[in-house]
Amino acid sequence: MSSLTVLGCMWGDEAKAKIVDFLGASADVVVRFQGGANAGHTIVADGVKYVFHTVPSGILYPGSKCVIGSGTVVDPFGLQEEMQALMQKGIEFTGRLFIDERAGLVLPLHKALDSSTEETLGKAKIGTTGKGIGPAYSDQTARCGLRLGDLKHPGWLKERLASLYRYHGQEISTRRLNAELKALAEVGEFLKPFADQADALVREWYLAGQSILFEGAQGTLLDLTYGSYPFVTSSHTISGGASTGTGFPPRWLDRSIGVYKAYATRVGEGPFPTELFDATAERIRKTGNEYGATTGRPRRIGWFDAVAGKYTAALNGIDSLAVTLLDVLSGIPELKICTGYWLGNRKLAGWPSHPLELAEAQPEYLALKGWDADLGKLRSLSRLPKNAREYLEAIQDLLEVPVKLVSVGKDRTQTIVVK
Repeated sequence: MSSLTVLGCMWGDEAKAKIVDFLGASADVVVRFQGGANAGHTIVADGVKYVFHTVPSGILYPGSKCVIGSGTVVDPFGLQEEMQALMQKGIEFTGRLFIDERAGLVLPLHKALDSSTEETLGKAKIGTTGKGIGPAYSDQTARCGLRLGDLKHPGWLKERLASLYRYHGQEISTRRLNAELKALAEVGEFLKPFADQADALVREWYLAGQSILFEGAQGTLLDLTYGSYPFVTSSHTISGGASTGTGFPPRWLDRSIGVYKAYATRVGEGPFPTELFDATAERIRKTGNEYGATTGRPRRIGWFDAVAGKYTAALNGIDSLAVTLLDVLSGIPELKICTGYWLGNRKLAGWPSHPLELAEAQPEYLALKGWDADLGKLRSLSRLPKNAREYLEAIQDLLEVPVKLVSVGKDRTQTIVVK
């Protein structure tokens, strides 16, 4: 029996899917436990590009089972479209994908509410993807939301959907309501073979000796409680979310690996202490293709933040680190790592819990020499340039967690395993 949790440990977009894909070769089951279609995962396997939003990226391994847990929210129409696109590339889902019947539904109403809320907030907007995730989670908390299992019960579904519109003060005509119900009935038929009480299945598989890999979405600094609130996502992205989002006992979570990009990025609004606004930022953005897989928005770029990194490693109980996109930094003469925050003449003890303090924090940096080599063909730590090894050692020492995986390119084969 074994379980491994793979967590993004910054503001998301850490190339978690690449790490999940690499580790997925030895996993029997890959489980997605939170978030929704606001998560964009891109994988390149054998030269073919795959983009995931809700489907666990482990689906690329024919022998793996994949689970979408109850802690997720599912856009049924978007999921159907995503699955059909993967089917066209030869991916088989029958008997391999299981969606928990308790997963919340993201409906067209939620997307409309998401957009209107952002407009209402104005300068105080969160910078959401507009995918309706926040409103869908809010409705689950308010106990008025719909869940995947509701699609099997037409009468109940009609009553709940009409009530949801009333709850939000939205008028809906009988004709429009019936049209939406018809569309939900059709997508419900498509998803029906994949709906199950997935929590019981995952526990059963674990006790039968199968290896379980939990795949997180977004990143720890976007956690609803422990992230840079209110500029966060609407779910729990930390290690504990794997239990609450799947019904998997916490004591069965054996190991966790934290994924950190070799530099920092952020999408949307909110404080970002190490953010860069110069030619170096533009170079990293261009070389690393730092544009959102879901929205296409250019990502904000910054130096690696070891203050935030140490906080998230401790919060999640991380056992080892995966450092991604190290190859993107090649050719930059001098690199920096944030080692501390200052507020005026006072050095902070660590990560501040209030966004105003985080926004005002001035980073203290450790400067390191860069390297020029192309890392894409290297497959061992010893073959990395000396300065690249020292950069990784600095991250490892500052976070007090060992680096075990290093990604030096987009393809799954471009991965260094540190012995």
